[in-house]
Parts: sequence; structure tokens; C-alpha cells
Amino acid sequence: MRKVVLFIAMSLDGYIADEHGNVDWLNGQDMSVENIDTYSVFMRDVDTVIMGWDTYHQIVTELSPTEWIYANLTSYVITHRKLPSKKEIFFTGKAPSDLVRELKNKEGKGIWICGGANIVQQLVQNDLIDEYYISVIPTVLGSGIRLFGTTPDEIKLKLISTQTYNGIIELIYTRR
Repeated sequence: MRKVVLFIAMSLDGYIADEHGNVDWLNGQDMSVENIDTYSVFMRDVDTVIMGWDTYHQIVTELSPTEWIYANLTSYVITHRKLPSKKEIFFTGKAPSDLVRELKNKEGKGIWICGGANIVQQLVQNDLIDEYYISVIPTVLGSGIRLFGTTPDEIKLKLISTQTYNGIIELIYTRR
């Protein structure tokens, strides 16, 4: 069965975007220091990415408007909008938990949960995330879009590794 992995960054106080949805604060404490590239290592083990409409829209309008940055992955965008799927991007109205359960049973590498918070929270509530790769950015936002909401039950995790660079702390957990 394929692994479902949350790979995401958050502020020290638990936000993945500011109150306007901006992510321009996602960097280390010293802009002149080069960060370690853990993303490329992570990407070797995934072939599918799932995101919500807001994440998709931010990528194609702000972060990478000229090219689809996940062209080497099968991409699923969860949305209520009726849009035609493209070669590598599938727009779907399925519930995140249903989509993940369906994809877990198919052949392939890991499934990356890219965002947004609503999708992450639904998957956490249904205990469908196998691994949590969380980069804690040395910023306190005070408000914004929270990564984790409330869950009906406690989810116990096991710390696998930690790494620090440029004020960023990377935490990797698996479910116990």
C-alpha cells in the first residue's frame, strides 16, 4: 500500500499562510545563507501530489505562472469547480479522504499532500496521513491559515528525525 505523506512548512505558531494567504515569509533567518535541499530528496519517493483549489491557484498565478512545477507527478486538484482535466492535472470533486483511500490501493510511489489546510485537516481527522514532514519556519505570524484544526481523537506519532539549518527545524514523524 502506498504511503500518504504531508510535506509542508508552517510558522512557529502553526500557520501555513498569513491571513491573506501569502507565503512570502517561508524562508530561513538569514537570506544570504543557502538552505538545504530536502525537497529533492523527498520527491524521489513520490509520484502523486494532492492539493486544493487555493493551493493550485496560487501556484499557477503567483508562484509558477509559466510552467506547471509538478509536471513529473500525477496531480489531483480537489475543487467544486467543473474544470476539464489536463494531461497531468486531474480536477476532482471527490472528498479528500475518498480520493486518498482510492489512490492508496493503486500501484505507485508515495502520495504527497501539498495543501491546503482544509484538505490536511480532513485527512488528519480520518487518520490517513502516514508520515508528517514539517518544516518549522522561524517566524511567528500571529494569525492566518492554521495547519491543524481539531481532531475527534488523539493521533500518536513517532519522531523519526530532526534537522536544523538556517533557523528552520525539519521534523519527520510517522504514525505509531
